[in-house]
Amino acid sequence: MTDQAKGHLLGRRSLKIASFALAAVLVSSVFQPASASSTATGNIQVEHYFSGDLGKKAFDQIFPACEKSTGVTIKAPTIAHEAFKDAILVQLAGGNPPDMFSYWAGAKTQSLIDAGQIGSIDDVWASAGLDKVIPKSISASASTYGGKKFLIPFDYHYVGMFYNPAVMAKVGIKTMPTTWPQLLAVAYKLKAKGIAPFALGSKNRWPAQFWFDYILLRTAGPAYRAKLMAGQASYSDPQVVAAFAQWKTLFTKGFFNTSPNGIDWTDAADQVSSGKAAMTLMGTWVTGYWDGKGLKAGTNYNFFPFPKIKAGVAQAALGPVDGWVMSSKAQNAPGAKAMLECLAGASAQKIMALTQGALAPNTTTDLSAQNSVMRAAAKQVAGSAAFVFNYDLATPPAASDIGLDALVHFINTPADAVKILAKAQTDISATFKK
Repeated sequence: MTDQAKGHLLGRRSLKIASFALAAVLVSSVFQPASASSTATGNIQVEHYFSGDLGKKAFDQIFPACEKSTGVTIKAPTIAHEAFKDAILVQLAGGNPPDMFSYWAGAKTQSLIDAGQIGSIDDVWASAGLDKVIPKSISASASTYGGKKFLIPFDYHYVGMFYNPAVMAKVGIKTMPTTWPQLLAVAYKLKAKGIAPFALGSKNRWPAQFWFDYILLRTAGPAYRAKLMAGQASYSDPQVVAAFAQWKTLFTKGFFNTSPNGIDWTDAADQVSSGKAAMTLMGTWVTGYWDGKGLKAGTNYNFFPFPKIKAGVAQAALGPVDGWVMSSKAQNAPGAKAMLECLAGASAQKIMALTQGALAPNTTTDLSAQNSVMRAAAKQVAGSAAFVFNYDLATPPAASDIGLDALVHFINTPADAVKILAKAQTDISATFKK
């Protein structure tokens, strides 16, 4: 969120939070004492980007419970999400990092490993028995780098096509599309009735990535996309050019709202909930946003997976994973490891998932209280051929920054797609040579 994506941007607006009764149940959840806590004492400095209303609600419950189970005292100053991105890098470069901090799994974590700024947590992973409770698909992609564990997955989100059921019913659409031709047919019906088929709010760039991600994944496949993200393929390749051409068709047919780069993702979500638009391609954090506005899952909003485009291509699920890492210069390593183990537990992840509108990596987490849409999203991820990170988490930060600029440039002038991709390739390839 993305940088995303994902629940860490929900704090942009005040949202309706869980009822007092639910909060009381969550707080009373049993936090199992961390096995590493016997050697953990003192204070630890913790920093994270969950700075909005929902983040505060979650950690007002999680941190006290983890302090009690570990015997460690947490000092966790609040840092705004956007400010965190730069602040943590400055601290790491200056040699005065917190003991542990939240971070985005994928290329961003790899960049910190390459710089020697975070340490392996193989011992925490083993002592907590995480191989038994974290799915291999998530641990392999989010936690394991160079054969070692570096990140505790804390929550994750799924990107799907979220829609307004009443709008779809209004134009006679009862079955959601599963293929690209079916999606186009639905879009034509909606546009004929004066409804924007797709709402997009790319003012902050990152929401644009999901369209590129899924079209490329559904046409060229996860293996090719991984090569592109690693600098082993070119943005001028036929696969990428074809993906942009397919995306361009949606713009030329007028299937998007006007001026996507002028509004944020919440504005796009509002267009869907108000009926001005029918769908928005977004992460499951949008459910928390809509729930906070009094909308009901299954009645006022629902979702369907991004449709199939090319036969024989593995149907990957897309989204971000938020996790916790430990600084290689942690002042209180035993305390940080005990806290990491607590945050890997089902009790902490239950609070986070239910409060943030997220999914929990720990499979023993009881999420029966989640709404039907979130449960369906979790099932979709479980049944997917692969779980891959969205663009700005899948490729190194320097490359993703250039790529996101290219995406919003394309949205402004889709006709310049080939020229935009050629420039992106020149600039991005240079970042991989450094």
